[in-house]
Amino acid sequence: MENYNIKIRESRVHNLQWIAFLTIVRKECIRMFRVWPQTFLPSVVTTSLYFLIFGKFIGAQVANIGDHTYMQYIVPGLVMMAVITNSYMNVVSSFYGAKFQRNLEEVLVAPVSYSTIIAGYVAGGVIRGMAIGALILIESVFFTHLSLSHAWAIIFFMLITSIVFALAGLINAIYAKSFDHTTIVITFILTPLTYLGGVFYSVNMLSTMWQQVSLVNPILYMVNGFRYGFLGSSDIAVSTSISVAIVFALAFFWWTFRLFKTGRAIRM
Repeated sequence: MENYNIKIRESRVHNLQWIAFLTIVRKECIRMFRVWPQTFLPSVVTTSLYFLIFGKFIGAQVANIGDHTYMQYIVPGLVMMAVITNSYMNVVSSFYGAKFQRNLEEVLVAPVSYSTIIAGYVAGGVIRGMAIGALILIESVFFTHLSLSHAWAIIFFMLITSIVFALAGLINAIYAKSFDHTTIVITFILTPLTYLGGVFYSVNMLSTMWQQVSLVNPILYMVNGFRYGFLGSSDIAVSTSISVAIVFALAFFWWTFRLFKTGRAIRM
């Protein structure tokens, strides 16, 4: 009888965590779709300009990279750039907004585990990042032809990259003391790393010194892994790209969980 009661309690706790997770995800989805001109439209329009200027106008003057045109080469990078930016922005703006409006206390005092709270916010960032990534892939069809060499790599790297940068956005939001702090990392760290992550060029085109410097950039591995899914080739070994992405996902989750557990900087 005692074992039966324990199982009942465990089932109720599990159901409670699941309901809490779905509630956070639902809130995130309602928020992003309610203001879709701000969450979806800017990335689609900006990437269209990249396709037009870098792909059609400038790309027409650039020699092929391997067996692929310049336009075909940069499309995966541009998709990943949008995925990274939107996964990050969705979480950092949502979580900091909850801190600023004092709504976060209601979640923290509820009988919900920290892992569930983290998973809910990250899932919202992943949904936005992957949705915009899919929209840009559809948009790219009007500019060039893309082949699918390894579908698993496309799905895996889009998903793991969304998770990594959604977690990074959550870390930024936890430490942020003002809205300005939520944009500093994007302006001075995320954007430079993205542009220097092989979005517009092959790392093999760089000098030996700059190739070594580029290998420190984790975005390089994720972009190349995603590009491998389309082109079937990569500047970085795919196994290395997978390992780097997983390590960063686990490290960022551990960092976030520790911040929640210690309560450091969680409250305003």
